[in-house]
Amino acid sequence: MVLPAQKGEGRRVNVLVVDDSLVMRRMLTRVLRATDLPIREMYEACDGLEALALLNEHPVDFVLTDINMPNMGGLEFLGVVRRNPDWKNVQVVIVTTDGGERRVLEALRLGAADYLRKPFTPDQIRDKLSALVEAGASEPGLTSAA
Repeated sequence: MVLPAQKGEGRRVNVLVVDDSLVMRRMLTRVLRATDLPIREMYEACDGLEALALLNEHPVDFVLTDINMPNMGGLEFLGVVRRNPDWKNVQVVIVTTDGGERRVLEALRLGAADYLRKPFTPDQIRDKLSALVEAGASEPGLTSAA
């Protein structure tokens, strides 16, 4: 699902939100819109398989994904993303209630850029993604304004 772009100038990014809960996807997209992040487009997927299809169709800079989902969970999705050289600059942030040390370390080992534990605040999301946007300022994969 493609959501309307957010207004703004300068370099802007495309974000993909992946969660099997429609309520959580809507909450994340609402929180993202409420931040001052330079978002161009937001996409939604209900699992890792749908997310992979969207990555094949649209340029995406950041993915916020749950771990526990049907069909393809977040860790399996992350592994597929990291094995594809076309997606090497896609930054994946794990968003989960499963905040156990083992799962978080596994996500980071697989190449997650960061993680957020549910429940989260809008400020936490803004701070995590802002830091990644700033760190990736020199990365060629980030979308520039049209």
